[in-house]
Amino acid sequence: MRLLPILLFLIVAVALLLPLLRRIRLPAPTARRTFPDELVKDPVCQTYVVKSRAVRRADAGRVRYFCSEQCARLDTGG
Repeated sequence: MRLLPILLFLIVAVALLLPLLRRIRLPAPTARRTFPDELVKDPVCQTYVVKSRAVRRADAGRVRYFCSEQCARLDTGG
């Protein structure tokens, strides 16, 4: 008979502490996530384009996004 209250106490304690322990173990949020449907600004015509559909150009270790091949050709690199 003494075992039943002790067992019940342990079950309640674990049920209350388990969510707290899960929150502590979660990794810290990352600084910035990139999403495939993120909007990026074209440096030539100043329009916004969906990143997954943008024309990409890399120079000097930097990726630039353009709305079209024509804007990519007009880019002065500034």
